[in-house]
Amino acid sequence: MPKPPMPIALALSLALALPACARTPAAIPTAAADFRARAPGDEVVYFVLPDRFENGDPGNDRGGLKGDRLVTGFDPSARGFYHGGDLKGLTARLDYIQGLGATAIWLGPIFKNKPVQGPPGQESAGYHGYWVTDFTAVDPHFGTEAGFRAFVEAAHARGMKVYMDIIANHTADVIQYRELAPEGGYPYRSKADFPYSRRGGVGGTPINPGFAGDADPSPANWARMTDPAFAYTPYVPKGEENAKVPSWLNDPIYYHNRGNSDWVGESALYGDFSGLDDLATENPRVVEGFIEIYGSWIDRFGIDGFRIDTAKHVNPEFWRAFVPAMLDRAKARGISNFHIFGEVAVSDYDPALLASWTRNAGLPAVLDFGFSVAVAEAVGGRAGTTDLARLFDDDALYQGGKQGALQLPTFVSNHDAGRLAMLVKQANPQISQEELLARTMLGHAMLLTLRGVPVIYSGDEQGFVGTGGDQQARQDMFASKVAQYNDQPLIGTNATTAEANFDPGHPLYRLIADLAEVRRTTPALRGGSTKVRAFSDKPGLFAVSRFDPESQREVVAAFNTADRPITARIAIEPGSLAFAPLSGQCPLTADAPGTVTITLPALGFAVCAAKE
Repeated sequence: MPKPPMPIALALSLALALPACARTPAAIPTAAADFRARAPGDEVVYFVLPDRFENGDPGNDRGGLKGDRLVTGFDPSARGFYHGGDLKGLTARLDYIQGLGATAIWLGPIFKNKPVQGPPGQESAGYHGYWVTDFTAVDPHFGTEAGFRAFVEAAHARGMKVYMDIIANHTADVIQYRELAPEGGYPYRSKADFPYSRRGGVGGTPINPGFAGDADPSPANWARMTDPAFAYTPYVPKGEENAKVPSWLNDPIYYHNRGNSDWVGESALYGDFSGLDDLATENPRVVEGFIEIYGSWIDRFGIDGFRIDTAKHVNPEFWRAFVPAMLDRAKARGISNFHIFGEVAVSDYDPALLASWTRNAGLPAVLDFGFSVAVAEAVGGRAGTTDLARLFDDDALYQGGKQGALQLPTFVSNHDAGRLAMLVKQANPQISQEELLARTMLGHAMLLTLRGVPVIYSGDEQGFVGTGGDQQARQDMFASKVAQYNDQPLIGTNATTAEANFDPGHPLYRLIADLAEVRRTTPALRGGSTKVRAFSDKPGLFAVSRFDPESQREVVAAFNTADRPITARIAIEPGSLAFAPLSGQCPLTADAPGTVTITLPALGFAVCAAKE
């Protein structure tokens, strides 16, 4: 039986629960010389795909190319093509981003991409930035090097950091294979069946004499790798011989050339990512090349961090060389808190896999997919909060333990898996718009108050929902011409994506801005340890205490994932006898030393600070 609609006033009350003084926007600094001193855990990150954010210069929409969309990549009416957003538009909207409470901007890759690729009838464009041909230049669809410099300098003048999205796993799809497999296409061909020492399989022609295998990192060993045709015969099509920059990337010898990954076992490291040319990152020339490529971006622009795409599809040894080199490069520029975090994508709760990449590969942090899964389960109303509660015990698995886990970027939505509102709607197909808004707000409240570095995906703050991941979750912030986007209702507003959505009055924008300010002024929420106070295998109360790293003063964060009000006692520290509300309705005094009664509305939350 469908649930009765939830009054929208309830959802709105969550956004407006702070004292009026706390909702006053922080002053925008005219200069912020000390922004470099902030630790990674002090940030609130705003993630944006430049093509989908704001069009500041229609003159670069086609990237300087002439022809139809299959040449220029530009078609603002199609989900899979360039829409016109650029660096100039992003720079012009810094007020909006900073007003949300963001202190750092992670922008999708801006490197020059292959404009269009894909078989006939299935073409799409490199609007997302992950099909790189020139790793040294800004894609002309997004602007110029001068435009990127202006963006970085404008962000830094406000005390905002800039994180670049980088790729070392693959390039655009340029290299082709001369053979088709008997079953059609280019399925993965393993090292066992197609060793480096033979062309065409075990019984084939001997090649690469003396090559000791890709586990030997010495330049002398790799100098013996002279023929890349061990599994397939790779070639570069005519006219694309010099498509990639730096020039060494044009040689097939620096790629795995084993066909398409099936995402399992060996192929996850050695296979082409849906046809994209998979780099042989075991080769010391490739390691050296990418250290120089990305080090130069630090040198030239003074950026503040890297998000690493497809990090788990690269051998750990590569990262153990790359990460220290980047940190050293940044320190030489006076950037002492350079934040590096990798994408280790998982679709279920698996912190052990995530943590292994901080230990085995030496990544300082990884995007916390475990957090996103646990929050979606909790606020979706179909599960309890056991995974969310377990999250903090599992933090011991990461390099640096619980302290190291504080710098994990957390998120509830992204451009690949989709938006939180979409996930909640999938779990509750008959949900009302009002309840969908309330559950989405509850998830964002968790994001801003639980441990980790919160990442806001652009559009979430304007009630974007979407219908899936990838292209279905990459709506335009500026007025869209994509019919599939414009037909979708947003939550918390009567607007659609057919008009620009930069409304600072949207209830989700206000909630995020309010809680970002609470987080900024509450050390316990940025760097405090966590003690779970209440959870259940069914929807209901989830509560934690977080502790100021210096004073150990307690802050209680409580959330109701049920669609009915709750009142319950939770354990607290015996010295926490009186509370001040930071958000929501808080008890003023403890019931007795060590216990307090929490009352929350349906899908409500509260953040309560113990008084000294």
